[in-house]
Formats: sequence, structure tokens, C-alpha cells
Amino acid sequence: MRAAFSTLGCPGAPVEQVIAYGLAGVELRCATGELLPPDASDRTARRVGSRLAEAGVRVVCLATYVQAGIPDDGVEESLARHIELADQVGASFVRVFGGEPGDPGVADRAAARLAACVPAAEEAGVTVLLETHDAFLTGRAVAGVLDRVASPSVGALWDVVNPWRAGEPLAETADLLRPWLRHAQVKDVASTGELAPVVPGTGAVPLEGFMAELERIGYDGWVSLEWEAAWYPQAPALDEALPAFRALMRERVR
Repeated sequence: MRAAFSTLGCPGAPVEQVIAYGLAGVELRCATGELLPPDASDRTARRVGSRLAEAGVRVVCLATYVQAGIPDDGVEESLARHIELADQVGASFVRVFGGEPGDPGVADRAAARLAACVPAAEEAGVTVLLETHDAFLTGRAVAGVLDRVASPSVGALWDVVNPWRAGEPLAETADLLRPWLRHAQVKDVASTGELAPVVPGTGAVPLEGFMAELERIGYDGWVSLEWEAAWYPQAPALDEALPAFRALMRERVR
């Protein structure tokens, strides 16, 4: 496995600060005010990607806020543009969310949008990843959508907290996502009802069990620390969480 981190943990950080954290991979949060916002030009994306590559930092994922399953006619266009940005910055993956929990049409729309983006993703050499999040908290929910799309250009991102807080056993999530799993995110929280970030290994999330399940299913991709400082500004600095994350990854990094 390989260790990365998300710029969600350092909101607004310039490229040199991202490099200074010293990890081999990074998820770039694609939001206003960030290093690569959604309205960035191709030129800006190439410049950011080139600087990171020069420093030996791989752009693993463009972490977008596209919701593939919402009832909005602009979703396909937005997703296509984010795929272009990922291509220009050199990202392997584009992260998307599902949509509103309880929306009866969300799975149908998500499957249709993800299927529609396959040609663009194939051309760009990018894989679009549906995260265990919002309408699709569990591995079962995500796999249900991806089984319908059935394309290697669309995969899964396992955010460890969400299936766990939904009550899905780690082994079940791992087995359900195994055919589709391309990326994984580590975080820790105090309980299923207290979602502010805590230093990895000090909360209630079974992180060692999570890592063991990744090993069991033969996962050898990136594992990223998603430190949610943008949503919880009172949380300790990313610098305080990284040593614990490195310790979790130490015996597993190649």
C-alpha cells in the first residue's frame, strides 16, 4: 500500500505547503479557495500537477463534490469537466458522491451518470470513484450501483467511517467492494454520533481491523488520511495527525 493525505486537512494551503508534508501522494480537494478549484483552467491544473510531480508527489485523486445521483441536468457536464481537470493535473481518480439519502431515484440516476461518463474517463485514463458517503454509506449500496455500471473506468472509494457507522461489518464491506476498490481513506472519530476528527488510533474506528481487511482482500493501492479540518476548524492541526497515520501505515507501505 502507499500513503497519501487529503488537502481537506490543510484548507487553502499553497502547493509548497502541500509538498512540505512529505507524503508521496495527495488528494486534491476540488473546491473554491483551494489549490485546484472547480473553475480552474487547464493551464492552472497543468502547473499544479507539474510542480507536485517535480517534488515527487503523486496526485492520487481529485476529490470533487459532484453528486452523481441528484436530480440536476448539469451533473453530466460537471462530471465531464472534473474528468478533464483530473487529466490535466495528472490525477488517477475523480471522487464523486451519490446524492441525498432517502431519494428513491438516486441509485438509478447515479448508475446512469456514471455509465455515461465512461467514454470520457477512458479517453482521459482516469477512473471515477463513488465514495461510501451520503446516499451510499455502505459497501452494499456502492457495490449495487457499480455492479450496474460494470466498467473498469468506474470504481469505489472506501471511506472507513461511513460503512462502520452504518453498522456494516468491516469484512462485509471489504468483500462487497473488492471487485471495485481503487482507493481508501483513513480517519478516526470518537463514536458513531461524534464525527469530529480525532488523531488516528485514539478514537472508536477499528483502524487496525480496516487495514487487516485491506490486506486480506489483496488491496495494494493508496490509503489516504482524510483529516477534516475544513469542516472542523477546532480540530488539531494536520501535523498532529500525520505521525499517527504514518505509524498505522509503517509496516504496510511499499
